Amino acid sequence: MSTDGVGREPSRRGLLQGAAAGAVGAGIVAAGGAAGTASAASGDGAAAGDRRVEVAILLYDGFTALDAVGPYEVLCRVPDVRVTMVARERGPVRTDTGELSLVAERTLRQTRRPDVLLIPGGGDRGVLAMMDDTAVHEWIRRVHRDSAWTTSVCTGSLILGAAGLLRGLPATTYWASRSFLKDAGATYTPGRFVEAGKIITAAGVSAGIDMGIHLAARLAGEPVGKAMQLAVEYDPEPPYDTGSPEKADAATRELALKLLADAAV
Repeated sequence: MSTDGVGREPSRRGLLQGAAAGAVGAGIVAAGGAAGTASAASGDGAAAGDRRVEVAILLYDGFTALDAVGPYEVLCRVPDVRVTMVARERGPVRTDTGELSLVAERTLRQTRRPDVLLIPGGGDRGVLAMMDDTAVHEWIRRVHRDSAWTTSVCTGSLILGAAGLLRGLPATTYWASRSFLKDAGATYTPGRFVEAGKIITAAGVSAGIDMGIHLAARLAGEPVGKAMQLAVEYDPEPPYDTGSPEKADAATRELALKLLADAAV
């Protein structure tokens, strides 16, 4: 087995590079045109191909970690795509459990025209606060005017709805929050993710990975989408067949909601 240096064990990077180099090279060539098109669509003063596609993930106190990290893990490795965490202020932002933080690199004021906007869901406290935050709604609407894609994961769709972006559209959200889409003027539509024009809403938590793979294909072509699904080895075979409320019994649904509520701060 090859090593990264004499007398050293191979690093993870070294182990992966040899097998992946050819495929990644081919993917970059295939991706260039589509990524350049998305860059041009943002209209931020750069010519097509002169800068990366910018993906902004909104962080707020009480967001759910996987809602943001799932799509991030896929999109951050797509050629010519840069994913940035943004929030009202730069610095650490706590998740809904209060035990984990992600760091926002930029403020909302510094984030004017990303190509892709992604709104994660969160616990009741965090989502309700965002649904009442008119300043954030104005920022979302402003970004949406120029975005190539405006997206949400889980109850992040309720924040998009509160900003007025889902009226008359099909959308999805976390299974226990489906009824709230009606209040936003949206029509609940089953699916791991639902695409309506340039708005894509993903269902609960793990569905953000599905949407991330779909976005990778939209931004850089289907070969890259397929390759990223393999890159993150997204081939789920869950131990139980209770991954949707339609498959779970009433006791399991009740326990699931209790576990989420008990873990929230």
